[in-house]
Amino acid sequence: MVRPLRIAAVALALLAAAVSSARAADVTFDDTARFLAGMQPSADSPLVPLTRDPNWQHHAKFFDNAFAQLEQRQIAKIRSWADVNLAAPRPTMFYMFSGPDFLYANAFYSKASTYVLGALEPVGAVPDLTKLPRGSVGAALYNVERSLGSILSFSFFITKQMKVDLHTNQVNGTLPILYVFLARSGKTIRNVEMVALDNKGGIHVGNDNPGPNATRGVRITFAGSDGEVRTLYYFSTDLSNQGARATGFLKFCETLGPGNSLLKSASYLLHSGNFTVVRDWLLANSATIIQDDSGIPLANYSAKQWRFFPFGRYLGPISEFPGRYQERYAELFTRAQPIDFGVGYRWRMHESNLLLSVRVPGSETAPAPETVSSTEPAPKPRPKRPRPPESVPPSSGRFFWFR
Repeated sequence: MVRPLRIAAVALALLAAAVSSARAADVTFDDTARFLAGMQPSADSPLVPLTRDPNWQHHAKFFDNAFAQLEQRQIAKIRSWADVNLAAPRPTMFYMFSGPDFLYANAFYSKASTYVLGALEPVGAVPDLTKLPRGSVGAALYNVERSLGSILSFSFFITKQMKVDLHTNQVNGTLPILYVFLARSGKTIRNVEMVALDNKGGIHVGNDNPGPNATRGVRITFAGSDGEVRTLYYFSTDLSNQGARATGFLKFCETLGPGNSLLKSASYLLHSGNFTVVRDWLLANSATIIQDDSGIPLANYSAKQWRFFPFGRYLGPISEFPGRYQERYAELFTRAQPIDFGVGYRWRMHESNLLLSVRVPGSETAPAPETVSSTEPAPKPRPKRPRPPESVPPSSGRFFWFR
């Protein structure tokens, strides 16, 4: 009787060892994110041998330097600003026209438990990096660096370049960029799932059929240093009036609201008549909105429903967006408080504007905004004054930290 028990015990031990070995051989989501971010994966990760490649070591050094500078110049200052100025933030934050910009979503709303990002860029894929053809890992790392060049230098993605950069390699789309930002923000990725929304806003996972007009996305669960599990959604979606009405994206968002919203470097799309659906949705479902002047025009806010707190300096739009100067915005910013960081298209510290709009408690049922026009009224003639040099990066795609 003793011998069979010993045999069974040995068998169980061997089975446990085999399971443990199999788990050790898995490439986890978090290890993949750390590797792409130029950070050491876990000691037993199959990715460890790839970190001996000079290409990865150069990549790691490049990102160490770039993110250290960004943390000192902007991210730490934004977190400090948010800690002082954002009281009782909601658990959900919405970031429309975001691209894969979790970095600034987390900097402004670090206490959120659910992040919802929506933009046109595809979700993409991150395959098992250990199975890529020899020599292609270095190319993938270089492509990640190239994709991040503008946001690391200027605080925003350049849309035209993203259309090229995010389709270039087997490691493509927004997912690898989200991985890098999560890892470099000190997050640990627990799980990644491809999801889809049906036209009523219902969420489908795996092989579930979401039906026509499905909105494809990804759900990432992660934890910060406090161990609290949080969720990041990114959806590839058309936010124009036609797209917003045809899909269930805003209906899904409504189940998570009201929340806090961020609008940054949004190409002034919300100034046009073709994005009124998402603009009105944000005004109806946000408790606070942080934006630069490329977000919602001041004319579309109701003074009875919102309180405005301007920060920085308003110099008007850059030359790529003519006709978007707002007289009322300029008047509001005559009483702005200073900020010690740059953000948006005018990314230099003393040229940036940031508007914090806070909904008045109990105003959800207040009358509709007095002004609902999609564009700012034509400004009155104003004296010409010297304008500072344009601060948009050159279209050639050269970046301050681009190797």
